[in-house]
Amino acid sequence: MIKIFDTTLRDGEQSPGCSMNLNEKLQMAKQLERLGVDIIEAGFPAASPGDFESVKAIANLLKKPVITGLARCTKNDIDKDFAAIKDANHKRIHVFIATSDIHLEYKLKKTRAEVLESVKKYVSYAKSLVDDIEFSAEDASRTDLDFLCQVVEVAIEAGATTINLPDTVGYAVPTEYAHMIKTVKDRVVGEQDIVLSVHCHNDLGLAVANSLAAVEAGATQIECTINGIGERAGNAALEEVVMALKTRNDYYGVDTNINTKEIMPASNLLEQITATKVSPTKPIVGKNVFAHESGIHQHGVLQNKSTYEIMDPAMIGIVDQENIVLGKHSGKHALRSKIEDLGFEIEDEELEEVFVKFKNIADNKKNIYDSDIRALMLGQLNQVSGHYQLVDYSSFTSDGKESKTIIKLSNGTETIERVGSGAGPIDAAFDCMKNILEDQFILEDFRINSVTAGQDALGETTLSLKHNDHQYNGRGLSNDIIKSGILAYINAINKQVEA
Repeated sequence: MIKIFDTTLRDGEQSPGCSMNLNEKLQMAKQLERLGVDIIEAGFPAASPGDFESVKAIANLLKKPVITGLARCTKNDIDKDFAAIKDANHKRIHVFIATSDIHLEYKLKKTRAEVLESVKKYVSYAKSLVDDIEFSAEDASRTDLDFLCQVVEVAIEAGATTINLPDTVGYAVPTEYAHMIKTVKDRVVGEQDIVLSVHCHNDLGLAVANSLAAVEAGATQIECTINGIGERAGNAALEEVVMALKTRNDYYGVDTNINTKEIMPASNLLEQITATKVSPTKPIVGKNVFAHESGIHQHGVLQNKSTYEIMDPAMIGIVDQENIVLGKHSGKHALRSKIEDLGFEIEDEELEEVFVKFKNIADNKKNIYDSDIRALMLGQLNQVSGHYQLVDYSSFTSDGKESKTIIKLSNGTETIERVGSGAGPIDAAFDCMKNILEDQFILEDFRINSVTAGQDALGETTLSLKHNDHQYNGRGLSNDIIKSGILAYINAINKQVEA
């Protein structure tokens, strides 16, 4: 059985614009538990007070998976990590240090001997706090193999129970990566009860291929993220790794504990929380994966799906029918039931707020679908309390004339009203927001999608704003696409204020 270590909430969140607030992290963590991941890396507790609190909250909330936090080889990091995870049902401390000569010379400014001493000292210290210790040799794929074996030997002697050999910069190719794993297994691990783990980045598009090659070489844990998000080109995508092992079980001969029917819900949840859409051709979860436009392909699929489909869409949680679920006469109990059926948890106080929004939507939509309720809940998660709130807006447009939009915002202490102009009402709205915020933000990306079909569909706007070299993604939802755009802009700037 291959263990799945999910680092969406730690490494994945380091993807530009993909930071999450506490409520979003908790909902994502609950979905990861439903998905059946074995280990959740909930964050880097020493990185910030916010990270510490989110790791602690997740550790207290979840019951089934192992909860871990990342820590450098320092006492402060390890103490913060332990304080965050100590109440978890199943806890692990994940300690790392760089081992490649290039990292030693330019980043750590340490000798190999000093690194070995740090590994011995701090893995031992972590072991004094909890039994389950993971040690990662950062940049293992560019580390001298003899030295890497020395490091791993010291880590195991000091108490590490899982050894992670990351391809930190996505440099390795499958054959050499598998050789590294096999060498460490044969020379150092042997028959010891040690989990060999891999953590691959996708800079050369080889993260999944390297992870699978490592499994063939003896690795028993794969570290990955939902939708493959992460630093630079991202991490190995959980859905790709899991479905490759499942679909080609005849070749690999191993499986995972993942409930594959929760893959699509997890992908959709993360996509909407981070306001980052996956490519239509993204393996497993892209919207084109099970679409067939070619006449030859369509004919084959109609005769027998296996002609062009190697996976059943139902295996990953794709349902063919979009159910009409509620209407404007539906009550709170029906709404709560549907919300919980869709995998969300909601408190009574929050239900009151969501119910008001539901009624507003129902007044403007004939039919309410699962996707509408899901989008409504995700909009609720995306909210950042306080800071800027929309008070009112109005828009004026006419063919051949410049559009005008007036927006009134509250920042908690005062109400600000400005006017903007542009080629259309949304352009004018964004110009107005720039005037309110005195040109502090640069709009880098902007998209509008309909949540469901029909002329009364909810409009979902996602956008990216740049501020002082940092990117903030925003999401807005409304029947009115102008309001949806304004809400997305506000959502993004509130994330910057909160950061």
